Formats: sequence, structure tokens, C-alpha cells
Amino acid sequence: MTTVLIVDDQPMQRFGFRMLLESQDDLTVVGEAGNGSEAVRLTAELHPDVVLMDIRMPGLDGIEATRRIAAAGDRTRVLIVTTFDLDEYAYEGLRAGASGFLIKDALPEELLSGIRAVAAGDAVVAPSLTRRLLDTYVQHLPDDGPTTATRVLDERLARLTEREREILTVMGQGWTNTEIASRFHLAESTVKTHVSRILAKTGARDRVQAVILAYDTRLVNPS
Repeated sequence: MTTVLIVDDQPMQRFGFRMLLESQDDLTVVGEAGNGSEAVRLTAELHPDVVLMDIRMPGLDGIEATRRIAAAGDRTRVLIVTTFDLDEYAYEGLRAGASGFLIKDALPEELLSGIRAVAAGDAVVAPSLTRRLLDTYVQHLPDDGPTTATRVLDERLARLTEREREILTVMGQGWTNTEIASRFHLAESTVKTHVSRILAKTGARDRVQAVILAYDTRLVNPS
């Protein structure tokens, strides 16, 4: 059973999410929050598998709430549910530690599969948002030379084998495991093993965070 905390300042939106989730045998809603502060508090109390997080809320917003939840080091994963007009904020969610993004008008099955994927440790980004999120993200990368922070990140990359660096590069370009397997003539199970090792060696929470690392270290260059 996957436990979910719903966070949204709109009661009707929370009600709709609850109705959908509780129609599933493997999902259960353990609580609701109307702002970021409540989300952080309830996450610490309830330890849900997934927090379904809105971005814009009164008081503490979803980005800062995500940052605090991720910093706590719990197993809880955050899936941010955004809208098209919030793309400019989405890159901040990546840095804050979110494991995925979906749009609020996603099909019910897309939301459900997204929750299940995030709970299983995968990362989820709606295909329609992926390119724009990364484009927005790289616009906020500093243009100056190496800093102490980037040197630390480079040290994390140094732990990777040449093949793992190659795979991380194409992950950063948005390639799926199936596409990676085809490009490098590998079994998909082998690709999954490489991805798992990349996450372990770099300390990335999930695929999204590994992609951020690839951009931060300029392993993948903005195009």
C-alpha cells in the first residue's frame, strides 16, 4: 500500500485528488495540507511514501516545503503537480529535491502511474514539460568558472566509469532506458543496473537529480 499526503490550498482540488486516489486498491490518502508549513509538519508526523505537492500556496510555498522535506532525509518522495503558467518556478523544484512534475490537467491514469513510479524510486516528468523545464533550468545556471560547489560536483562525477559517464550524459539529454539500450547495444536490464550505480556513486536521490548533476557540472551543455 502506497501512502499519499495531498498538499493544495484549494479544497476542491484536494477533494478531487482524494476521490481519485482512494478509488485505487494500492493507494491510500493519509492526510491533507493546505499550505507548505502543514505539509512539512504532516510529513514528519505521517511519513507518507509520496507527497502530492502544489507550488503556489499562501505562506510557505511548495518549493520551500519540498526543500525542507528532502533535507529531512526521510524516505518520502515529492511529486509536484504544476500548471502550464508555473513553468518559471519548476526548475526551483528540481533543485529543491522533487522527484517529479506533472501538470494538473494530466489524465487520471498519468497521475496514478506517476505516484506509483515516484513511490518506487523512479523520477517522473510530464513529457510536455520536460524540454521547457530543462530550458528554464539551464537559463539559471551561472556563467562564471568553476566554484567550490561545482568542484565538489565534479568529484562526484570522477567516481563514475567511462560508460557510466556516457549514460549519464544521454540521461541528461532526455533519453529513456530503452533508447539508451538501443544506442549502446545493451540489454535494458544492463542499462537499469548502470543507472542504479550512477545514482549510488553520485548520491543522487533519483533520475531527475542525476540529470541536474549532469547540467550543473556541464557534462551536458545547454543547447
